[in-house]
Amino acid sequence: MSSPSKRRDMDVMKLMMSDYTVEPINDGINEFNVEFHGPKESPYEGGVWKVRVELPDAYPYKSPSIGFVNKIFHPNVDELSGSVCLDVINQSWSPMFDLLNVFEVFLPQLLLYPNPSDPLNGDAASLMMKDKEQYDQKVKEYCDRYAKKNHADDDSASDEEAYSDGRSESEEEVAGHADP
Repeated sequence: MSSPSKRRDMDVMKLMMSDYTVEPINDGINEFNVEFHGPKESPYEGGVWKVRVELPDAYPYKSPSIGFVNKIFHPNVDELSGSVCLDVINQSWSPMFDLLNVFEVFLPQLLLYPNPSDPLNGDAASLMMKDKEQYDQKVKEYCDRYAKKNHADDDSASDEEAYSDGRSESEEEVAGHADP
């Protein structure tokens, strides 16, 4: 490869030609979302996340920025921002790695083998160390609530709470207003 931009183009094209759904942001090749499925035989199985990827100008010599768009309960993922704490991306990135490595190896490994001793989400880390069964249950609840296929497609769905009678907040708002 003669230049970082050619390598970036090739890596993005490889990702697009794989089984991943890639959605460009702002018609560029430096920012995009990737549909990521939780690994089989894990509490994340069945979850579908939208993962935002931002490639710096110096990619592949500088690591991509990776973050979950919809909520995930994990010790090494910040619940509010979706930022990922993963050494191989943050500290030990190498130009030998590519975007497929991120989605086929690094993120599945992160979900399969969380590191509660280096948390971004202290609640998840604490629960995992105290009660693994309850932690797994909470992970599954988050998957059901925020990481189903329709939630990965609709960013607003993750924030909409349901009322006990099954109506959503937006329906309650509409139902509460009299006709003019």
